[in-house]
Amino acid sequence: MKKLLFHEIHQKSRLSIKEVNEALKEFELYSSQWSILFCLKQFGSMTQKEIWQYMNVEAPTVTRTIVRLEESGWIFRREGQDKRERIVQLSTFAEQKMPAIENRIRQAEKRLVSGLSNEEQDQLIVLLRKIGMKSSGEKDVKNG
Repeated sequence: MKKLLFHEIHQKSRLSIKEVNEALKEFELYSSQWSILFCLKQFGSMTQKEIWQYMNVEAPTVTRTIVRLEESGWIFRREGQDKRERIVQLSTFAEQKMPAIENRIRQAEKRLVSGLSNEEQDQLIVLLRKIGMKSSGEKDVKNG
């Protein structure tokens, strides 16, 4: 029986989340929290809405994760121009920890893709970015 593409993607996603969670244990973080920290590191301050839109995750889920990150000192939030808008930013603590975290993530990533050449890794990134683009209207919220 031929495996479905979705099944393969799902299995590799679960494996990568497991590996990332293991790599993040020493920082007392989980992959969902890392995803938000990564967004903020990549794009700078973002509104909560920009974060959940970029991540394709429901707003309440992102809000709960942001609250946990704020309580543990990784991020802080401030009011935006609109009083309902909340802008999220990395804390000084997070900025100091990010190089070590990124190093651990790179190590996990290296293990996961060790069977791929550099060219195949680049091709995989291109292909993954193409998945769902036309149907979901997904876009880079910071770069249009």
